[in-house]
Amino acid sequence: MQRRTFLKIGTGAAVGSALAACGGGSGIAPPPPEQAPQFKAVMGWNQTALQAIRTVKPGPPMAARSLAVLHTSMYNAWAAYDPVALASLPSDLRRPPAERNAANRLQAMSYAAHVALVDQFPTQKAAFDAYLLSLGFAASPASTDSTTPSGIGIGVAKAMLDKCHADGANQLGTLTPGGVPYADYTGYSAKNPPMSVTLPTPVAAIPAPGNWQPLTYTDAGGTVKTPGYLAACWDRVAPFALASASQFRPAAPAAFGTEEYAAQAYHVVAVQQALTERQKVIAEYWADGPNSELPPGHWCLLAQQVSERDRHTDDEDVKMFFALANALNDAAIAAWDAKRAYDSERPITAIRYLMNGQTILGYGPEGPAGGLRQIAGEAWVPYQPTTFPTPPFPEHVSGHSTFSAAAAEVLQRFTGSDAFGASYTKAAKSMALEPNLPAADLTLTWPTFTDAAIEAGLSRIYGGIHFDNANTAGQDLGRKVGATVFAKAQQYWQGSA
Repeated sequence: MQRRTFLKIGTGAAVGSALAACGGGSGIAPPPPEQAPQFKAVMGWNQTALQAIRTVKPGPPMAARSLAVLHTSMYNAWAAYDPVALASLPSDLRRPPAERNAANRLQAMSYAAHVALVDQFPTQKAAFDAYLLSLGFAASPASTDSTTPSGIGIGVAKAMLDKCHADGANQLGTLTPGGVPYADYTGYSAKNPPMSVTLPTPVAAIPAPGNWQPLTYTDAGGTVKTPGYLAACWDRVAPFALASASQFRPAAPAAFGTEEYAAQAYHVVAVQQALTERQKVIAEYWADGPNSELPPGHWCLLAQQVSERDRHTDDEDVKMFFALANALNDAAIAAWDAKRAYDSERPITAIRYLMNGQTILGYGPEGPAGGLRQIAGEAWVPYQPTTFPTPPFPEHVSGHSTFSAAAAEVLQRFTGSDAFGASYTKAAKSMALEPNLPAADLTLTWPTFTDAAIEAGLSRIYGGIHFDNANTAGQDLGRKVGATVFAKAQQYWQGSA
């Protein structure tokens, strides 16, 4: 059992609830509303998108991009019914005051969301059709006239899709001969051969210890896999607000052969040897591996709690998620630019190389299930599921850190405060990696958005898949990205872009 609840800032008492879908319950009864609460279209479609991400399991950059496509399409539809806001794409769709009502906004945003999501997750069309129908709208609308709500929604979404199909992500697979969506078209080739996670790695099998190395392992379905570099072309994807993918590119990581290179590897080993129950829960909670909504979706889930806490209407939500989703998308582009620029090794490569022939305390090929024990350095594995031991892309910088800092920056700026006040409780003896942990219910608390972002970054060090510098550099990068995106998004809804 997992529970997410709000904590009252400064007292620790519950003051609100997370969405029922997040597993939470009300803390105290809210004061009676002045009028019946309206259905929240943005929240509903965001939830629908997160479920699609959980089902389809795209990579983190793809998830961030899809969320940006969704929320930008919804924002642009909403902008047609606002007296001031400008759409992110040029349009002359602004409707007269008599048409600016909640019913028209709901219809326009819903059709925009439907068109966007069917394009991003085509295998989930039946689910999107069903959700649209549950709102009272047919998948084939009666009108596509650009003066009607349905026509506005469909039109702005199609314009957004025309743009994103040419943004460099290769969503349609048209840039590669095989036609595979999101396939690399840049000619990337790893400098190291694949490493078998379950077998000791000889030094000779790591010819480039300062570079990324593919891993071979057996996934949860029993299939032996050797994933290639996920999103190797993502530095070429057009950003929303950044001048270029490399605008805020961080400094290079520690180079092979330096004291810093060795020190960071030994530090990861030492951290793994001394993990506390809390650190293990942190590592598992923030992992967002292939069975969840991934880091971008995770922050959109947390933003739903902000919406509930602050009693948002769609007018607030559409702006918040517009800024948040585009910050996550630009964060992916910036982080993957650094990953491509430096092509840096993961801890598993550096540790197996440096500690080859040594006996160390760590986790062996069985992973955490085998417990800490004396193992050969060349057989070390991180505190991760053996079915997904390390994400398939270079180390520097940390995507989790970049995504999380960008999201925290946007939420802080949008709400006008760093106060968050959320928490998560891990029930006793419910961890996936070590089912006997935690010994008792263990609660993670985040008084501020910054606290949550910092913890998300640290989780990757606890999990043994990032070095310290990748976290700190990613946090700095994410803050810069978040501030830049928020400033541009705000210009749009203030009508000054």
